[in-house]
Amino acid sequence: MTKTLAPTPEGLASAAHLLSSGELVAFPTETVYGLGGDARSDIAVARIFDAKGRPRFNPLIVHLPDLAAARDIALFDDLAERMAAAFWPGPLTLVLPLRPSARLSPLVTADLPSVALRVPEHPTAQALLRHFGGPLAAPSANLSGKVSPTRAEHVMAGLNRRIAAVIDGGTCAVGIESTILGLTEDPVLLRPGGLSAEALSSKWMRPKKSPVVWVLPTTCRLKSGASVPMPTRPASSMIMRSVPFVSKRILSSSVVSSTCILVSASVSRRPLELSVSSTHRDPL
Repeated sequence: MTKTLAPTPEGLASAAHLLSSGELVAFPTETVYGLGGDARSDIAVARIFDAKGRPRFNPLIVHLPDLAAARDIALFDDLAERMAAAFWPGPLTLVLPLRPSARLSPLVTADLPSVALRVPEHPTAQALLRHFGGPLAAPSANLSGKVSPTRAEHVMAGLNRRIAAVIDGGTCAVGIESTILGLTEDPVLLRPGGLSAEALSSKWMRPKKSPVVWVLPTTCRLKSGASVPMPTRPASSMIMRSVPFVSKRILSSSVVSSTCILVSASVSRRPLELSVSSTHRDPL
């Protein structure tokens, strides 16, 4: 039976003890509830994949308490530093080159040379990370392909008896997954989410700029035939035109295609292309 823990010092201490024993604990973030396991433990990370029914070729997002802890795991260039300084803690995940000394389980990164990192803002997530004292691999706390949970009851509905505990921190404020920005090479928007494209674009704005192209999905067609809006919207002042885009995974495995907008904005020195990847193994 999965325990429900309160976000009290006692509840957080109990959750940290479970995590240190290789168990899984769901916890609230500002976006959705995450399913946490010790990112350094092969056993704990394998349990995440098993509990969710998630393919092991999909890497996981690693949650950390601050930028200093993130620098121990990934290599940050100037742009990554600016993005982290501007949007952490918050609903932004950065995909960065993995530091060889990171000591993460290879299951976390699916043996890729990159790692997805986030510093959550939610006070309970922050408190848990500091009680635990290490990195937590934490995809959304739901069965793979199902709607991401925004309340502890949603977690229990899907993962009861599959995980050790859930910390009940109430309703998640943002309610959609984090925005994922790939920075291993040129910037790539790997997943729209809780941080807007307009906010991201502001970090590239400089006087006397060259044009940059952002490709952002606006709607997705599901296997059922229904169309749903994507969570991100560009600034109304940008120049836009519709273009087709096909992806097997934008938000979930149920997405089969989407419509995107091509946005002309401005950046300093040289053109940068920020596009949605159709081949990225999505760390949901």
